[in-house]
This record gives sequence, C-alpha cells and structure tokens, in this order.
Amino acid sequence: MNMQQKFLQLFKPLLQPFTAIILALLAGAVAISVVGEPILSTYMELWSGAFGSFYFITATLARATPIIIVGLGVALAFRAGVFNLGAEGQMVLGAVSAALAALYVPGPGLVKIMAALLAGVIAGGLWSLLAGWMETKFKVQLLISTLLLNYVAVLFASYLVAEPFQDKSGSAALAQSQMIDQSAWFVKLFQGMSLHVGFIIAICIALIMYFIFKATSIGYEVKMLGLNPFFASYGGINKAKLLLYSMFISGGLAGLAGTVEVLGTQYRFVDGALTGPGFAWTGIMATLLANSHPIGTVVTGIFLAALETGAMGLERNTEVPLEIAAVIKSVLILFISAKFTFKWWKSRKKVRDSHGAV
Repeated sequence: MNMQQKFLQLFKPLLQPFTAIILALLAGAVAISVVGEPILSTYMELWSGAFGSFYFITATLARATPIIIVGLGVALAFRAGVFNLGAEGQMVLGAVSAALAALYVPGPGLVKIMAALLAGVIAGGLWSLLAGWMETKFKVQLLISTLLLNYVAVLFASYLVAEPFQDKSGSAALAQSQMIDQSAWFVKLFQGMSLHVGFIIAICIALIMYFIFKATSIGYEVKMLGLNPFFASYGGINKAKLLLYSMFISGGLAGLAGTVEVLGTQYRFVDGALTGPGFAWTGIMATLLANSHPIGTVVTGIFLAALETGAMGLERNTEVPLEIAAVIKSVLILFISAKFTFKWWKSRKKVRDSHGAV
C-alpha cells in the first residue's frame, strides 16, 4: 500500500462528518440570510468566537472535553451494537460521586483526585451496567432502560445536593455541594485559561480506543458483535459478557466526563450544570456523526463545541441570535436520521431480495 492509499484510508472515516458539517453550514447560511445578515461575515464572526484568539481556542477545547469523553464512551457501546442512551444520567451520577469523594476522602490532593476519578468511573459504569444486566436477565430493551434511568440518576443527584450534602455556607442556598479543596483541582494547561488536563485525558482515551479497535482481538470482537451478533455467537464470542463489559466501560467514560468537569471547571457539583449545556446529548451526536470512529469523534466533538462557543460571541456582536447553532445542529440530526433510515431501507431490501432469490 503506497502513501496515498494510506492517507486516504486514514481520512476516509472523516469524510462523512465533514460532509454533514458542510450541509449543516449551508442550512445555517439560509437561516442567516433570512435574518438579513451577511453570510460570510457572520460565519467569520462565528469562527472568531470559537477560534479567534488563544483564549477562545482554549475555551472551545475546554467545552469540547466532556463532549469528547462522553462521545467515546457511546462510540464503544454503538460499536458493540449496544444502544446506550443513558450517558446523561451516567455523567451526572459520576460527577456527584466524584465531588463527594473529593470532599470526604482524606489525604493530599493527589489522593483526592484519584479517589474522585475512581468514584466517577465506577458510579457511571455501575449505573450503565444496571441497564445491561436488565437486558441480559429480563430482556428489558437497552434503548428504553438507559433512557429512563437518566431521570432517576439526575433526580437522585439533585436530591443529594439539595438535602444531605448541600452547601449551606452561602446565603443563596443553591442546590450544590461544597467546593472541593484547591489541591484536588485539575491543573490548567495554560495559566489564566480554562483548558485543563482533562483535555489531554480525552485525547489519550481516543488514541487508545483507536488502537484497540484497529489492532486488538478485543476490538475485533466488539466490531463483530455490532455488525452481526449471530455470527459473533457462532464464532465463540460470549455476547452477554461482552455486552456487560461494553456497558460498564461506556458508562464509566460518561462518569469520567462528569468527573473531569467537576475537577477541571466547576470544582463542585452544581445541580443542572451538566444537564443544562447538554454535554451528554452533544457527545452522542458527535459519535453518531463520526460513525463511532474515535478520531472522528474528537473532530466532531470540537466542531460542536465550537458551534456553541462561537454562537455566544455571535449573539453579542451581531444581530444573529444564539439559536443559529441550534439550526445547524438540527440539520446534523436530520443528516444522522437520514443515514440510519437509508441503512435500514438497504437492509430490508437485501432481506427481500434474498427471500425472492431462487
């Protein structure tokens, strides 16, 4: 294989997300023209709000960090043919567990950080594993159970910081935990900027997952289970065991995303601070756009974060409303829906043709 073929093979998974992004930007251009603003200067302002200075770049990457980690966890589940839509609940439960661990585990800052990371991953993983266990034991569909368990996790976390673990030191009496000790905060990559070491963790996870999917037997088993579970079972792959492992790791990564936000940005658990920005659902969108490719998920995660940070500056400096980002996201969702509908139609057609063949 020559260098050109290797180059094309490496960037082929990125073709689909780039196509979707271009279509979404074209739809956004239509919306901008309806508002009556110049398209090119508006998009330049959007770009400037996301990448126009070093400060804006770091802010965009900081916002992309939890989106990427959630997306990587969902990518693993989707690769295994597992529909984990419970990332929001897993993320919130991981975040509140991490905050409480950092608050109450004794020891120096490094010990608190390790305890928080462990608590966040385990809490998110076990919550996801619960849905996987119900699937294998009682045939409760993951699509339904993971979605409904989101509400339980979010409301339970809200109760924890509104009642037993609420920070009552302030006069506002907000639903939030106490602030964790500064020794347990993530290190900032650049002084005075919001980007922290969590972004490095996200990139490392993406590279590890890419290697696992590309060059290991476990990655092959996950891929086979997702493509054809019957063939995977025939080949000796333990479907139930792999499903449970995939759910635990997927939920663990979602919990890690919440932990990273607590240790790197908020320094406490604040009720609604993770659900409001929609980190989990944006992460799911990122991995669907990237077709569950780890490197593609990083690219789409940064793009979606840039849409959000850029739109904030756009609304401040122009007459274009913040909702332009929602318009572009909506087109991306339509693109994803069309892709899955086309795949479903092709599979049905293939089944009909095979039944009709002599």
